[in-house]
Amino acid sequence: MEHLIELRRRLMWSIGGFFIAFLFCFFFAKQLFNLLVIPFKWATQWAGLDPHKVELIYTAPQEFFFTQVKLAMFGGMVIAFPLIATQIYKFIAPGLYKNERNAFLPFLIASPILFLMGASLVYFFFTPMVMWFFLAMQQAGTDDQVQISLLPKVSEYLSLIMTLIFSFGLVFQLPVVTSLMTRVGMLSSEALVEKRKWAIVIAFVVAAILTPPDPISQIGLAVPTILLYEVSIWSARLIERSKERERLAREKREAAEAATEKPADASST
Repeated sequence: MEHLIELRRRLMWSIGGFFIAFLFCFFFAKQLFNLLVIPFKWATQWAGLDPHKVELIYTAPQEFFFTQVKLAMFGGMVIAFPLIATQIYKFIAPGLYKNERNAFLPFLIASPILFLMGASLVYFFFTPMVMWFFLAMQQAGTDDQVQISLLPKVSEYLSLIMTLIFSFGLVFQLPVVTSLMTRVGMLSSEALVEKRKWAIVIAFVVAAILTPPDPISQIGLAVPTILLYEVSIWSARLIERSKERERLAREKREAAEAATEKPADASST
């Protein structure tokens, strides 16, 4: 019963933190949306257009309202994630040994940092590049051609940038996942090296599923995934070396203890 009460308390803290972050983000939803539009303005400038004339539309009366709700939920989850992760750690920490808690804590810190790195890559580089690619498809109106202009809907633009942030943030968790699996003995660096070819194929398949259907988005996600896979191999090797040093030190300590016990047994006889 105490375990369930503790779970209820951690859930209340997590839900309360998310709700407060949601209200904060919803209050500043328009400012946050204008912040997310900045990469689109950069792309417009790269395309040789006036960034001050960037225009987004909505075609249903309730569309922009629900877009703000969706943005507030996404922002609330991002802001509240450290609190939620801390509550999860506090719930499972009493059931772990001290060395297991010390091993788990660095990954708890690295996970949000890697997610922010992936989100920053999307915001400062990937989204402007993708939008520049789409803007290049516009067609100027002439006597023989009709004018075709890009007027993205607010909901579709938000879905695009949220999908990219989530995809890159999820992919950047690869070193954390593989390191944890290596530490508990479920994975090894040799296995990662052997599956490298399959990992490259899977990276492009996942990129094709998670990103918009254009080659720039797919290559832009697949290449960092492959690089992170190589980082995972390097991290797994470091963990294996550390575990080997700990094993040798433990065996040396046990041998020393056994050597000190034998003279004591001989003297008692």
